[in-house]
Amino acid sequence: MRSRLWQKPIGLIARIAAEPGDSDEVRLQKALLVGAAAFMFIPAGVFWGLLYIALHHERAGAIPLGYSMVSALSVVLLVLTRRYRLFRFTQLLLILLLPWLLMVALGGFLNSSAVVLWSAICPLGALLFDSLRSAARWFLSFLALVVLSGFLQPYMPAAPLLSPAQLIFFFVLNIGGVMGIVFILLYHFVDQKNLFQEKSETLLLNILPKEIAEILKNESRTIADYYGAASILFADVVDFTPMSAEMAAADVVGLLDEVFSHFDSLVENACLEKIKTIGDCYMVAAGVPRPRPDHAHALAHLALEMQACVRDHQFRGRHLTFRIGINSGPVVAGVIGHTRFIYDLWGDAVNTASRMESHGVGGTIQITRATYELIKDDFLCVPRGTVNIKGKGPMEVWHIIGT
Repeated sequence: MRSRLWQKPIGLIARIAAEPGDSDEVRLQKALLVGAAAFMFIPAGVFWGLLYIALHHERAGAIPLGYSMVSALSVVLLVLTRRYRLFRFTQLLLILLLPWLLMVALGGFLNSSAVVLWSAICPLGALLFDSLRSAARWFLSFLALVVLSGFLQPYMPAAPLLSPAQLIFFFVLNIGGVMGIVFILLYHFVDQKNLFQEKSETLLLNILPKEIAEILKNESRTIADYYGAASILFADVVDFTPMSAEMAAADVVGLLDEVFSHFDSLVENACLEKIKTIGDCYMVAAGVPRPRPDHAHALAHLALEMQACVRDHQFRGRHLTFRIGINSGPVVAGVIGHTRFIYDLWGDAVNTASRMESHGVGGTIQITRATYELIKDDFLCVPRGTVNIKGKGPMEVWHIIGT
């Protein structure tokens, strides 16, 4: 169970510091610090203070109690002013100085049961709540206090205020308490970062093929690959322009989303690669970026499934008719752009596939000779004859009508 026991209360109290423009990471930092202060640091200070007072060390107990009071006031100030940076600085400074002062009051490293370990939460917390540069400064401050403590040790009381049994008890509490809080914070931070990473990975894979996404994450190079054997499919709604002119904008988008979502499922099940949608046109490829010898067969099967899907469903109460065109041949595939980039295909085979769709007949799957030669033994194809294709001239074409 992923930190759910305390995730909800932290999320609620962290809203007092959240800003509309905060990134997920900043929201996580604020949630951790505000939640840790409210649910861990302040209660821990009260507990330690009352414990020292119960052992008749009121002066020592006043220090953690004072920390809890000042820390609680900083939370109230954050609620009133929403000045998160001031709150963060105050919390880190208190975490750094108060355990050190308690160590001095108790008589040094051993006599205080290493209570100064609590100060180590400051630089470790800065790594989570602030920048790396800031964390380095807090760490140097922590080291300076430790070194100063070494010089001051001879001037501190030699006799311990606590009994040997009490010293061991507080050693256990201090070490266990510090490590417990650090572990909880790191566990929650890493858990949430993993969730963010999973979301980013999912989003990236919705944009790019898995193989291409891995290359972009691990290498800095231009993505441009040649594939000698691939097949490309284009599908387009017949009479979409006049139909969309009669529909509300939200209905147009909803209709395309519905039908293309069906197509997406078919493409995913067939382990093919959706390249993009352009308006009401849907583009799929086989053989890129994963070469496969049955690229033409795979797209022919997909085309028949798409045709059956459209035939058997109504989308927003409408029956749609698609033209589908397929061609096979060599292509170049790559990623273009630095912002909102896209994985795309280029080459004469791509252009010809697009022409097969645009010069096709509604409700049919039109293919070139290149594709026909690859699938003719396994699919039932009927010749349409010779069609004058824009930019290509007369071409022999066929319709796939079944398997």
